[in-house]
Amino acid sequence: MTPLLLRGMIIGFSIAAPVGPIGVLCIRRTLAQGRAAGFVSGLGAASADAIYGSIAGFGLTLVSGFLVAQQTWIRILGGLFLCYLGARAFLVEPDEQAPSPRSRGLAGAYASTLLLTLSNPMTILAFAAVFAGLGLAEAGGDDASAAAALVLGVFCGSALWWLALSGMAGLFRERLDTRALRWVNRISGILVTGFGVAAIASLL
Repeated sequence: MTPLLLRGMIIGFSIAAPVGPIGVLCIRRTLAQGRAAGFVSGLGAASADAIYGSIAGFGLTLVSGFLVAQQTWIRILGGLFLCYLGARAFLVEPDEQAPSPRSRGLAGAYASTLLLTLSNPMTILAFAAVFAGLGLAEAGGDDASAAAALVLGVFCGSALWWLALSGMAGLFRERLDTRALRWVNRISGILVTGFGVAAIASLL
């Protein structure tokens, strides 16, 4: 394992670890649909982190500048999508047993968290600041292989966090009855909707 790959993993893990709306969604989907749904949801977020990490690592200033300039509309759409997911989580009735994973359902779980994570273009600035602070911007900017190692590390570190989170949440799946899962849906729905409302309100 190269030093840049290891540093990228640490960065990806650290940026993914704070539990926000994506973390709440990952936990709820793990409890409601099983570990596969929770982990695939996390992989969507990890992919978005890798995309934004690549923009910062490869120095794509034109793309990052456009996304930051359009962040108001992007965050509004992301906030509305969070409100929709929160309302759906609040109203859905839990299954008594964890359903078997379906490719269509897993694809939807992946796509939704990918889009939600991409709806926060400020993540680019977070990666750029971390890369610069650790002296990695110079290491990646002029060397495509070094930048690729950083981005791969970011993805692996982020995916490692989501694997751990969905695994821990999955330990509680068999211990929760239908009534408890219903409350999980309601609480997570309120939290996710709150994140969406906060995202929109922060722009007003």
